[in-house]
Amino acid sequence: MTKMNRRTFAAGSAALAFSPYIASAQKKYDPGVTDKEIKLGHTNPYSGPLSAYGTIGKAIAAYWTMVNETGGINGRRINFLTYDDGFSPPKTVEMVRKLVEDDKVFAIFQLLGTPTNTVVQKYLNQKKVPQLFVATGASKWGMPKEFPWTMGWQPDYHTEAAIYAKHVLAKYKDNLKDLRIGMIYQNDDSGKDYIGGFLDGLGKENEKYVTAKVSYEVTDPTVDSQIIQIKSSGANVFFNDCAPKAAAQAIRKVADLGWKPDHYLANVSASVAAVLKPAGFENSKGIITAAYLKDATDKQWVNDADYKEWDAWMKKYLPDANPADSGNVYAYAVSSTMRHCLNACGDNLTRDNLMKQAASMKNLVVPMLLPGIKINTSPTDFYPIQSVRLSAFDGETWQLFGDVLSNESA
Repeated sequence: MTKMNRRTFAAGSAALAFSPYIASAQKKYDPGVTDKEIKLGHTNPYSGPLSAYGTIGKAIAAYWTMVNETGGINGRRINFLTYDDGFSPPKTVEMVRKLVEDDKVFAIFQLLGTPTNTVVQKYLNQKKVPQLFVATGASKWGMPKEFPWTMGWQPDYHTEAAIYAKHVLAKYKDNLKDLRIGMIYQNDDSGKDYIGGFLDGLGKENEKYVTAKVSYEVTDPTVDSQIIQIKSSGANVFFNDCAPKAAAQAIRKVADLGWKPDHYLANVSASVAAVLKPAGFENSKGIITAAYLKDATDKQWVNDADYKEWDAWMKKYLPDANPADSGNVYAYAVSSTMRHCLNACGDNLTRDNLMKQAASMKNLVVPMLLPGIKINTSPTDFYPIQSVRLSAFDGETWQLFGDVLSNESA
């Protein structure tokens, strides 16, 4: 087994519950659980081409430290084990096997990436180990019949992209003949989900308005040539489905070329700190994205109770982190969801019961979700968040506009 970059985060315990709990008469435990501890496993690209996402893993660790210091989960501390997989699927396989077979974690939580989750999905389902709230919006994470131990969390990419497409059609409804759409996408299942969703949102009759669909690899040093190709197609609408580093490169190149399309940016790269600042705030003006979380750079939330709670957590547990990095908000909200499910398990901390609780969330609101966005699941619905609001960047922060949208309502 190769040498791994291992990070282990654990803290003390006490007794603050995130959701109400009625004690059961008998304790039931699966591997990874004792009277004092719950082990959760995780991998993240702390290094490599997608290391910007490392913020999420660090913030999740800080969240569980806070939980442990303020009560734990029904008196049990969270022992959060996270490894650096560099966004390399073979490394992910190795590390997840170690987490399950050697570390004996109770569940895999928030493993990041579509290809990295894909390579361990069958293994975890065969082992009946929860693969919960994965950090990817690919639609394959909502298939309970085929994969009953895997569940997503964020709005799926297909739905998000379909909403962008419908917004484009609404904008050009009176002059469709002038519509020309160019797209860049990551060459993996996540990118194919995004492109498929956008095309579905357009409808077969409107696919003729797509002038360019260009892929890139996460290992590509730049995406400049792809942006030049898309601009050359005559596109006046640009859908930018890139990971943070490539997304910033794309935004800069669009500006360098003097190209001014209607620019839609995938939510996974909507971070002010990690993407828009490196790209240049002036270059980023007018970009549209789909939001479901409160933006920490938006001054409208300054007096909001959720924001104040999150801000206090940041200052205490992540004092050196950038509050403008949306990964810190994302980590806080998704960890709050996991906290809810673990608390709901009570003393019946079996993997089966954890999945049952995850599939039983009704109109759940966790900190930092936008108003009107709620979490709903059922045994046949493994898509927790299916609504967004569109936002446009004004040069300083994201500004919400319009109503809460889903694929059906857009």
